[in-house]
Amino acid sequence: MRQGLLNLLPPVTVTALLLFWGNAPAALIDNRATLVIVIVTVVLFVQLLELRFERHEGWRINWRELATDLFYVVLGFTAISWMTDTFAEGPLRNAKEALGLTSPWLKSLPFLVQTFMVMALFEFGQYWMHRLMHNNALFWSTHAPHHHITQLNAAKGYVGNPIELFLISLSVIALFDFDKAAIFASASLGTAISTFAHANVRSDPPGWYSFFFTTIRHHSLHHTALSYEDTRCNYGNVLILYDRIFGTYREGESAVVGQDERRRLTIAEQFLFPFRPLISRWKAKGA
Repeated sequence: MRQGLLNLLPPVTVTALLLFWGNAPAALIDNRATLVIVIVTVVLFVQLLELRFERHEGWRINWRELATDLFYVVLGFTAISWMTDTFAEGPLRNAKEALGLTSPWLKSLPFLVQTFMVMALFEFGQYWMHRLMHNNALFWSTHAPHHHITQLNAAKGYVGNPIELFLISLSVIALFDFDKAAIFASASLGTAISTFAHANVRSDPPGWYSFFFTTIRHHSLHHTALSYEDTRCNYGNVLILYDRIFGTYREGESAVVGQDERRRLTIAEQFLFPFRPLISRWKAKGA
């Protein structure tokens, strides 16, 4: 009985978020702080679930892991958010205005349709960017720090090199006239699904849910410590459906995650990881 309820938590959370954003008053929707509060609440909720319904003892959260995760959550809402808005979404909005691109008909679509359209658009870009990172040495150097994590926890989706975190946040949503409630709902749903997919929670959602959405089983296999080659599957951060469509889906689960003999990187090492060849050359010249 208890396990059955645990398995329903991801779809129930998604449903609750849809109900909230679909019925939230305009004052809340117009305030960006509402989105931040909702997302932080979701991550905190799942983090607390880890303490009571642990999936793997080896992934048990400790103070060092929690402090690192908290650092990256703050980084995501500050520096990465600023970079995305300044260098991506802002220029896209300006280009949209300059070119006179409008799509007002989108706002006439039902709220649910808009929400999942935003999710599908954003995830399509994320899927191909993520796949590129696993198939190109230069892009992999930015993404590899995320695969050096040696355990999965609720906020681990925020952990990585800042260059990768910026690249993976890129989208074309700013070019379309979606309703703000649908955009916020999609962001909240994506956070909830991705958080459960990174979390050390003993929850295996129903088959209909895991056919469309990424779960901890899919994503733990993507993070497997078996080899780098074994990570080249299940790229969907939220929509595992794209992996099914494009032939990169693999069934299974991994309790052991990490890369390079599972060596955990410090925050400084994660930040400097893409520049290691340059640093090595500089040190060699100075020797």
